[in-house]
Amino acid sequence: MHRNSRVLLFDFDGTISLGDGPVARYAECVAQSLSSGARSSFLHAVEEQKIGCVNSSAMRPRDDYDAIRLAAALFSIPAEALSQAYLQSRLDLAGALAPIEAVPGLANFLRGVRSEAFLVLATNAPATRISDALDTLDLHDAFDDVITSVGKPVGLGRVLERLRTASLDRSLRLLSIGDVWVNDLQPAFLQGFQTALIGSTAPPGATPTYQAERLDELFPVITAWLSHEAPGAIAPIPHFQN
Repeated sequence: MHRNSRVLLFDFDGTISLGDGPVARYAECVAQSLSSGARSSFLHAVEEQKIGCVNSSAMRPRDDYDAIRLAAALFSIPAEALSQAYLQSRLDLAGALAPIEAVPGLANFLRGVRSEAFLVLATNAPATRISDALDTLDLHDAFDDVITSVGKPVGLGRVLERLRTASLDRSLRLLSIGDVWVNDLQPAFLQGFQTALIGSTAPPGATPTYQAERLDELFPVITAWLSHEAPGAIAPIPHFQN
């Protein structure tokens, strides 16, 4: 099988980049659009949304970024203000105001499998400071393709089709790896590809092939997958509790 026909597709935030610095900075930027008296209440609401304890909200957040969106709705913050705050926060990505952490051993692991698979990074984040962030994570040369502003989940479907077309023998084998089922994994699942969910819980209806709390726990599984020896899911898939 040609290298281009075997793809590892990674998400960015929460998958190859750890730490709550970027999302905390986003929340701070949103709060700055409010009156000084409302800022602390908004940040408190964000924390409540993260743990799903807001009785007035019928929806659970997909991730911490979505928790900010849900909290913003409670404060009637318009979508335009959220977008501006998000873009402002990304200007600080990987800096002192929005620090990030590397997955232990990831840089060496990716360099070790680079000859066996085509490595793709696909993120909804804009290109702003992504290169700087990859430098910070020692991943500046880790990926064959870096795709920003994907527009997941719909946009990920287009990325998958592009990768399928680029597969030289038309028998694409792909493992999609991310921390948000509906954005990072479901589009791949629906096209018949395998998936790996990062995180200790999965939303109802999620059916990842593999799951681990952190990406480095999946290194042996990914290695086995590349050699056609991957086992089934390495752990039971827990669901959110009602």
